[in-house]
Amino acid sequence: MELGEKIKLLREEKNLSQEDLAKKLNVARQTIFKYETGIVTNIPLSKIKEIANILGVQPSYLCGWQDISNVEPLHLNRNVIKVPIYGEIPAGVPIEMIEDDFIEEYEEVDADLARGGKVLFGLKIKGDSMYPEFRNGDNVIFQKVDTCENGDYCAVSINGTECTFKKVIRKENGITLMPLNSAYEPMFYTNQEIAELPISILGVVIEVRRTYKR
Repeated sequence: MELGEKIKLLREEKNLSQEDLAKKLNVARQTIFKYETGIVTNIPLSKIKEIANILGVQPSYLCGWQDISNVEPLHLNRNVIKVPIYGEIPAGVPIEMIEDDFIEEYEEVDADLARGGKVLFGLKIKGDSMYPEFRNGDNVIFQKVDTCENGDYCAVSINGTECTFKKVIRKENGITLMPLNSAYEPMFYTNQEIAELPISILGVVIEVRRTYKR
């Protein structure tokens, strides 16, 4: 399906007229007609991003960019997407560069969670350092971010060689990565260590999926 066809289909699914979409983009209705019919194919990337945001999809979905489709949510319909769940994050590899080989499964989530171009990914919890809130085998869905609020539950990269999942406690002189299980010790890093190791936030929790076993 071509770019214009996707725009038309998604616009109609959202019960928007060409005039409605044109107003949101601050362009003439004829421009939307030209986009959808393929008269204009070199749509500026800035406009593609605006259109994608309005229609509730990723720009990559509209453009058909295959090189990043493996890590962005896969759109099943306008209400549900599939988010990749990784067994672990390979050392030093950014989320957007992880290949299909590291995906263990997918979780279906509400498409609203990815509105506005948000990138989602998931991790399967291994171990009990975050018990009882999070349990071994849980699939945790994260929004990809590079910062977080005090007290957020985050996937954190340490020294580019380790990914850990902890509660992040921010302090004036550094951060503490706090396990919820008292059997484990907190890990404190000074501001200098954060910069030099480095310590970086990969994502914050937005959902947890758990399978109950009898």
